[in-house]
Amino acid sequence: MYDLAAFGAWAEFAVRWLHVITAIAWIGSSFYFIALDLGLHRDRNLPSGADGEEWQVHGGGFYHIQKYLVAPEKMPDDLVWFKWESYATWLSGFALLVLVYYLGAEFYLIDPEVMDLAVWQAVGISVASLALGWLAYSWLCKTFVEANQTVLMVALFAVLVVMAWGYTQVFTGRAALLHLGAFTATIMSANVFMVIIPNQKVVVADLLAGRKPDPKYGKIAKQRSTHNNYLTLPVIFLMLSNHYPLAFASDYNWVIASLVFLMGVTIRHFFNTMHARKGMPWWTWAVTVMIFIVIVGLSTWPLYDAEEEEEAALEGNRFAEAAGFDEVQSILMGRCSMCHAAEPVWDGLHWPPKGIRLDTPGHMVDNARAVHLQAGLSHAMPPANLSFMAEEERAVIRRWYAAATGG
Repeated sequence: MYDLAAFGAWAEFAVRWLHVITAIAWIGSSFYFIALDLGLHRDRNLPSGADGEEWQVHGGGFYHIQKYLVAPEKMPDDLVWFKWESYATWLSGFALLVLVYYLGAEFYLIDPEVMDLAVWQAVGISVASLALGWLAYSWLCKTFVEANQTVLMVALFAVLVVMAWGYTQVFTGRAALLHLGAFTATIMSANVFMVIIPNQKVVVADLLAGRKPDPKYGKIAKQRSTHNNYLTLPVIFLMLSNHYPLAFASDYNWVIASLVFLMGVTIRHFFNTMHARKGMPWWTWAVTVMIFIVIVGLSTWPLYDAEEEEEAALEGNRFAEAAGFDEVQSILMGRCSMCHAAEPVWDGLHWPPKGIRLDTPGHMVDNARAVHLQAGLSHAMPPANLSFMAEEERAVIRRWYAAATGG
């Protein structure tokens, strides 16, 4: 019988790969067009209605690009729409959220010590928060449409800080940061689906009908596109954070996430200013480094303050009661716990890799799935088999996991 855990792992890998591919396409096109727009020359002899032009060279060819604030006098027959990259990125990301965090809610989404939720409750909160995030953001944009856009960005940052804190009061640290990234990515993709593309379609329809388009639609679309530009880098950080416990397994993880948004602003400000030919604001990198140093301090200072942690409750746990657990404990203590402990004894390690501890029965049970995938089904752990785990021991782990899951 094929191991369902292996199938699930490969399904997750496939969707994750798809998500990365589509994200690269979306982010690449987004960054390119923002840079293009900022760098347009508007002081040249331009065709009627053109707002700017740019000559570029790439791949052995020269490209002459012109921008129209509304549209050219005659609508071209083959208009290219940049939208599927955004939609595919969000859909693949949500599919990954389902595979990892909804189907694996007991492992990755729910922490009873944070909030004791049923799986359906946790999933419901997750989905509702993504929808409410878009509604709150859209309301802010409509409220501050005529205001200084810096005021709007500050208001948006306040919402993100509140959500960062709120997620940590409901989910595991890993899921909290991931959800903040999904929350932001939903806003970005909804900007494309709900505002930018519909506004552009209104303009196209007016042109085809012989009407003069209202330039407000382009202005609104540009506002949302600019927001996406500044939110992109923090989203990437938050999506990667689930692989780095120093980011999510801290008492100050919500502060860390909030500061990441400030780093996104400083980094993008440098490149946007450069592309607009307004100089090189190197001070932004100094600020970015200072913020990052603060993040590093917040992540390491409180992480291991306590000398001892309470062992997870084992009573009634299927993995603790499954046949072979005593033998698995012995294997993990002998082969894995020198690294995966509160205070690793392996030279060069100052904390357990990926935040995974295998030095108590409770932590072994908490990480049963990872143990099965990394050391039972595959030879990923121990790395390079440095502790000489035998094939017979890996078989013991597989039998124990199958006994616990009924596989």
